[in-house]
Amino acid sequence: MTMNDPDARATGAWIAPLVSTLVTLPLGFLVLLYAGLSPMACDSCNGAEADRFDASFEVAFPVVVTGLLLALGLLITSWALPRRVRHAARRVGFAVAAPVVAVVAGVVFAGLLDVP
Repeated sequence: MTMNDPDARATGAWIAPLVSTLVTLPLGFLVLLYAGLSPMACDSCNGAEADRFDASFEVAFPVVVTGLLLALGLLITSWALPRRVRHAARRVGFAVAAPVVAVVAGVVFAGLLDVP
């Protein structure tokens, strides 16, 4: 096999998934922690203000969980791709997309939440 062979084993194929794992998992934990603790922002709310917050939280929390599960799926995919040269670009793409999706999930959550 030559170096131009797409079926050749890719050296260093583990680097992008490893870096992505070291970034995505703590980031995902922080986003989930923020989402889980956000109901405390409306502990002193009552009436219409509490109803608006509860309604927005019922939409925003499943969105952030779905986004974090998508980020986890991208991370797992970056590890699961065969370590061949032809998959190198896809592996890096999935590895880069995982933390980006985690950040977007946190931003969308914060945007959907109606904090008083």
